[in-house]
Amino acid sequence: MIAVKKEAISKEAVDAWFSEWQAQEARIHEAHSQRDKAAKTLMEEAIQHYEQFVQQASDTTAPFDLHAQYELLPINGNERLQFVKMRPGQYACYRQLDELFIETKKRCARLRLKKS
Repeated sequence: MIAVKKEAISKEAVDAWFSEWQAQEARIHEAHSQRDKAAKTLMEEAIQHYEQFVQQASDTTAPFDLHAQYELLPINGNERLQFVKMRPGQYACYRQLDELFIETKKRCARLRLKKS
């Protein structure tokens, strides 16, 4: 399992990461509401944002690997992210990615307490 770097999951770092997601999420939600095909591109950017955070917050220099076990990922995180990546234009994938962001933020808080 790839451990998390405590300094990378500080409240400030996680809040900045999550704030960026909230901005992306609003654009994705609007695109889905308008049935705009841009939702797929916006989702791909959001997926990349999620993967970058997980990789940067983990004690590794390797690029993000969907098959690696990261301490930071929530339960079934790899499988759920794989589902999202398979069809990023679908509304269900957008909802799943939103849940992954929320659960990862909560996991960061738990890991900060645990690593103290």
